[in-house]
Amino acid sequence: MPIETPHFELPFFTNLLILLVAARIFGEIFERFKQPAMIGEIIAGIILGPSLLNLIHRTEDIKVISELGIFLLVIIAGLEINIDDILKSLKGKNIIISIMAFFVPIFGGITVGHYFQQDIMTTVFIGLCVAITALPVSIRILMDLGKINSQVGQKIISIAIFDDVLALSILGVLLNLKDTDMSASAVIKAGSISLLKLFVFIALLSLVYILIKKVLRKGDYIQESLDKIVSVLKGKEPLFALFFAFVLLFSTFTESLGLHFIVGAFFAAMLISDSLIGKHNLKAIETTTSSMAMGFLAPIFFAGIGLEFNFSSISNVGLLIAVIAVSYLSKIAGGYFGGTLAGLNKRVSLTLGIGLNARGIMELVIANIAYKNGLISTEVFSILVIMGVLTTLTTPLLLKKAFQHLD
Repeated sequence: MPIETPHFELPFFTNLLILLVAARIFGEIFERFKQPAMIGEIIAGIILGPSLLNLIHRTEDIKVISELGIFLLVIIAGLEINIDDILKSLKGKNIIISIMAFFVPIFGGITVGHYFQQDIMTTVFIGLCVAITALPVSIRILMDLGKINSQVGQKIISIAIFDDVLALSILGVLLNLKDTDMSASAVIKAGSISLLKLFVFIALLSLVYILIKKVLRKGDYIQESLDKIVSVLKGKEPLFALFFAFVLLFSTFTESLGLHFIVGAFFAAMLISDSLIGKHNLKAIETTTSSMAMGFLAPIFFAGIGLEFNFSSISNVGLLIAVIAVSYLSKIAGGYFGGTLAGLNKRVSLTLGIGLNARGIMELVIANIAYKNGLISTEVFSILVIMGVLTTLTTPLLLKKAFQHLD
């Protein structure tokens, strides 16, 4: 029998140092070319990992830091969303665009998975990753183009919010199905229980939202009380600690229901607004969270995705091409047809579809969770990473041209 040569593993903090420095350097390079830093951070992980240099592997310690990175990234995404904006996306003809921009891609992705004879769970996750729009990436692209406050820009954001919320809700249900034998009766039973759990969580969320609205009508009671508590506490960063205790409370509740912790973190962060806690308090929370995430944890998470990525695992080139093709065509078509059905002109509808095409952060978070739970293979995970990177890289260029045709 051949004797396997043991791989020499560097000490943990040496690995962490190399990974962080490389991720920040490559992230900085991409930022200078007006591209999301996460692309450079993923590439840093690919270079250092098994795909190329084989210098660093994703150890359990790095996985723990990545989990914290996911947690903070989801919180940042939640803080950028106002529940009132979600309700706005459900009003009038906006709901038509939101539904079409989500369900056309998800069925497109499921069709590809089915055609290439993937198992049911892999097929559904391909659809989910194709359907999602990365809200933080969309906001960044629109800001760079100076279109964040335009009518089309605001529609893109409200639809992306709807997509992210729906995708994370579906994720919570899917993770409850992973231990079933996938027979029709088992899936129906587990799916029904999961939906019931999700409705219980949504009912709690709605109750908290209604209570917050009632309190806000009586004045700035919460903000004033929070300011008093913070002034009394002597520890460092008390506001940040109180905020995280609130988020962790929701995360604990969703985990106790059998849903993923990021579902609770995302929705809890959505409840926090400047009208609730004050602009200065919200800004302080956003600054501290962003510093922790973007300065350290997020680069490690994205570089960790690069470490898991494996070129050699992709043997089904047809599946790779099909996933990339359907990700572009179905998302743009969903936005386009949704826009035209809602009464928008063809150019505006096409711009909407293109603006929703960036996957980025949220798609990579969902693909990573699916991979860690053994629901998709290394090959499918690597394909979804390539799809997320390509759609994020090309959307700014396509959207800029689309806006030029509108002017």
